Amino acid sequence: MRYCRNTAKFTASLLHGRLLLALAIFAIPGFAQRTSADPQALTASLAGRVTVTTGEGATNNLAGITVKLMGPAPASSSSSAVTDADGRYEFTHLAPGSYTTETSLEGFKPWTATVTLTPGRAAVLDAPLQISTISEQVEVQGEATDIATQSVSATSTVSEKQLEALPLRTNELSEALSLSPSVIRTQEGKLNFNGQTESQGMLLVDSAENVDPVAGSFAIPIPPGVIQSIQVFNTPDSSEFGGFSGGLTRIELKAPPPAWRYKIYDFVPAFRAKNGDLVGLANMTPRFEFGGPLVQNKYSFSENLTYEFRRDPVRGLSWPFNETYKRSFNSFTELQVTFSPRHVMNININFFPQNLQFININTLVPQSASVDYRRRGVSAGVSDSYQLVSGVILNTVVRYTRFDSSTYAQGPADMEITPEGWRGNFFNNWARKANQAEILPTAQLPTKSWYGHHDLKFGIDILYRTYGGDSVSHPIQVRAEGTSLNAVDGSLTEQINFQGAGLLKATSEEISEFAEDRWTLTSSLSVNFGGRLTSQTIGRSLAFAPRGGLAYSPRNGKTVIRAGAGVLYGHVPLLAAGFAENQERVITMYSSGLPVGPAITLQNLYLPAGATPGSPGSQDPSSTPRTFTWNVEAESAVRRNLSARVGYLDSHTRDLFIVDPMLPTSGTVGVLALTNTGTSQYRQAEFTVHYQPSERADLNITYVWSRARGDLNALSDTFVPVEAPVIRPNAYGIASSDIPHRVLAGGIVHLPWWKLSVAPIADVHSGFPYSRLDVLQNYVGTPNSSRFPTYFSLDAKIYRDITLHIPFLDSSKGRKIRLGVFSLNATNHQNPHDVFYTVTSPLFGQFAGFQRRFTGITLGVGE
Repeated sequence: MRYCRNTAKFTASLLHGRLLLALAIFAIPGFAQRTSADPQALTASLAGRVTVTTGEGATNNLAGITVKLMGPAPASSSSSAVTDADGRYEFTHLAPGSYTTETSLEGFKPWTATVTLTPGRAAVLDAPLQISTISEQVEVQGEATDIATQSVSATSTVSEKQLEALPLRTNELSEALSLSPSVIRTQEGKLNFNGQTESQGMLLVDSAENVDPVAGSFAIPIPPGVIQSIQVFNTPDSSEFGGFSGGLTRIELKAPPPAWRYKIYDFVPAFRAKNGDLVGLANMTPRFEFGGPLVQNKYSFSENLTYEFRRDPVRGLSWPFNETYKRSFNSFTELQVTFSPRHVMNININFFPQNLQFININTLVPQSASVDYRRRGVSAGVSDSYQLVSGVILNTVVRYTRFDSSTYAQGPADMEITPEGWRGNFFNNWARKANQAEILPTAQLPTKSWYGHHDLKFGIDILYRTYGGDSVSHPIQVRAEGTSLNAVDGSLTEQINFQGAGLLKATSEEISEFAEDRWTLTSSLSVNFGGRLTSQTIGRSLAFAPRGGLAYSPRNGKTVIRAGAGVLYGHVPLLAAGFAENQERVITMYSSGLPVGPAITLQNLYLPAGATPGSPGSQDPSSTPRTFTWNVEAESAVRRNLSARVGYLDSHTRDLFIVDPMLPTSGTVGVLALTNTGTSQYRQAEFTVHYQPSERADLNITYVWSRARGDLNALSDTFVPVEAPVIRPNAYGIASSDIPHRVLAGGIVHLPWWKLSVAPIADVHSGFPYSRLDVLQNYVGTPNSSRFPTYFSLDAKIYRDITLHIPFLDSSKGRKIRLGVFSLNATNHQNPHDVFYTVTSPLFGQFAGFQRRFTGITLGVGE
């Protein structure tokens, strides 16, 4: 029956896809007819060459360079072309008007120019690139925050140069994303977007999904050296994106360099001292990048190799049993093939093995009660872009991901939960082997004129996910006092045993079709609207998600008002599809060391809305998390070097999967229910000021007010990254990521002395909420009604770029060394990481695990 049901769903989806394609085909001739009715003389063209002048004065043509064209003025639509073997680019069938062209390349100053096209004119505009220093590139990057009238989306961007310049301790993507005002990194290291965890969000790399196929977390690393930019969308207006109910993050990759070059980072290891004695290696994180043309103007290659070894101390535990260990290797290979100026293919392969030891230790969790994490995986993608003579751009993205992961306890002893923390060994081990394949063909039509200008895009997204594995647990003892493990006394209050094989598997297939129109009505008004239709084998059989947005400029581009609204449908987590196969919990209550009543077995059941334990229905999830979100913002250029933005966002999600234990009123069989009745609500108001007092300084300051509420037993919070030992009854209340007030300030300043540059980041926000619990780990009072102290951290990095020139050695020209020092929590502010939350503990309410200042040195060599 399931096979028939899945087949019926896919048949319906394919019919909808064909209908969408047919509508597009019928729509194109309508536009074509209108266009072909106009004389050829009413269109224009633009061509030119991208060149660079060497130190000897020779001019070389650059192949494989992307040239962007935006217009007519003000820039409201855009297209791009790639230079051929002779460095030539061309745009044809252009409407008359004023256009802006731009191109950029690592190691060169960005180039931009404005050209006015008249009917029948074939304009020529060459782009001579000039070599720049690293510091000059960082300065120019500040211009990225200028007002963009052509965009209707509310986004925050972290650029390539910011990744290099800002004080980030590790190469992890989560650290860079936390620089976005709307992204919260919790005490446990989880990312939250718009009030929801990263498992409900989506990470795209060159438009393809790049997440753990089972948990949905951002667990696939992307080395910073291959990143062109990171965009965090508050409210994605484009219907091209789907599969998430929270936030969207998109990474654009850099193309391989047109000339051979290399970079080496952090090749000097750091050592750790204790009481004046050297106690070993603290961290070693060398990173090597190299690349260039294999065949000039045809094949380009780049390789990024990263090795990372870290021993990070966790405050609140005694040395040497207070450290986490990380060992990882990352190989990211890119190959670009230029078949012609209109046909380019990019191939990338990412290997990312990793071992983590004691990943969840803190003041209340010693190493013996923690878990180790192991990951092995590869992700390979192909992106093929072809521009037809008519101007239609066909783009096809194919990506395959293999993701194997597992966690292991430190031993087989029973786990013990006491008011002072965890003892014994962690109770659960799991292993998963997952596969994911995605195909995303799209077509973008050339700009059409009909009551303004239209940029039409449509496509199909086919996604296949599957996994198999196991999850095996051993007993948990909940004790009223911190006595020795397995002691025969009156401290035992509850024991949880597990039964069943715990063999897990699930498969999901999805087909989505989307179409959208970016419509520029006038020079000051543009509208985006579209829709996405999705069919899933687990979840909704058919889901339609309309989206739209607008941008209006009432003051000749000095002020822009943006607004958008839309519906988002997420994926059904594979953890939900295989939920019923988890081991069953068997609970026995104790008093004075003796059992109180018979043991209660909790069966794992999926209970959709309206179902009962006695009549649960199908165990295949039939709903999909659904979010309705809207936003409005205004951005204005107050002065030439000062701009301000104010915005408001509202997001409401329903049909979230939550885990809720239901004890029987009689008998010995209850239910651990997975239901689709969860909801969350997120509201945010933001005020941002961008100030660029000179070309040598670029500063931003943002204040964010937010309110996050929702069901607290979300599936992603209960089973990711590890299963919760005690699953208490679900409650609706303050989300664990709720931060009512946050101020984030930072920037890059190039000092006039000794060519030094400073990149500070200050983050101050309300303390995270936490709940008070009783001996049985149930809520006492209102959940998450207590808070940590206000968080404050000042991070800073000071660096200098030194140009090497060795006499009589021409090969040393252009090589640079970046030498710097960084300090995290430079003021040594005592931010606590942990709290004793059990009300019966003599330490109840005390904070612990205070974070201290961390200082390090950065060293990089490149050309």
